[in-house]
Amino acid sequence: MTYVLHKSLGDDIAIANGDRPVRLRLVAALADSIFQGELLMSDANFARLFPEQEGYRFLLVDAPAGRVAQISAAIEEGAGDLGADAVETTARLAEFHRVENTYLSTFQTLGGLGLLVGTLGLAAVVLRNVLERRRELALLGAVGYRRFHIFTIIVAENLLLLAWGLAIGIACALVAIVPAIAERGGRLPVTGSGALLLVAVFAAGLLSSVVATRAALRAPLLQSLRSE
Repeated sequence: MTYVLHKSLGDDIAIANGDRPVRLRLVAALADSIFQGELLMSDANFARLFPEQEGYRFLLVDAPAGRVAQISAAIEEGAGDLGADAVETTARLAEFHRVENTYLSTFQTLGGLGLLVGTLGLAAVVLRNVLERRRELALLGAVGYRRFHIFTIIVAENLLLLAWGLAIGIACALVAIVPAIAERGGRLPVTGSGALLLVAVFAAGLLSSVVATRAALRAPLLQSLRSE
């Protein structure tokens, strides 16, 4: 209604029916329905406005869950000469969601590329930060801190920043999906791929911090201590 017809509730739609136009008013909308892309009206009004239309082209069958496949096969076999095609409601909804899932997959791919670029950027920032603090790290080594202790301090600092960044990002994402949560009756649309992406972000940040810190600490700190 919004994206195809560019209409909202209460608007009228003009349909040409022969030599006389028919005006239809949108009074309600269905969310996540098998009737997506369809305009619904009562049988009496349809027969009054379009008397030349004979018969039914779309039928709904209420079948037990355990006999859906059997009944579908019987309908297609018995009315095959009429071009009958039985489609389950779940399959029809899945077709409607295919476009939405394609968009989600596209954005997940872009998110993966962003994760890769962010990992490289984080490694560069950590490496630069450690190199700029060589004098401080050399002084810590002179007063008794071992390389392992210095390595642990730097990695802990980076993990704290990474954890806060993830927490703020998750909070912003939750605020952004509040309308979707309300539309789905309070159910949180959490998927395994989303949780896996969060784990991948944390693992990539940890790996980049460890690699950059090890590379920076390999440099001799004696010269930095002398300048300090």
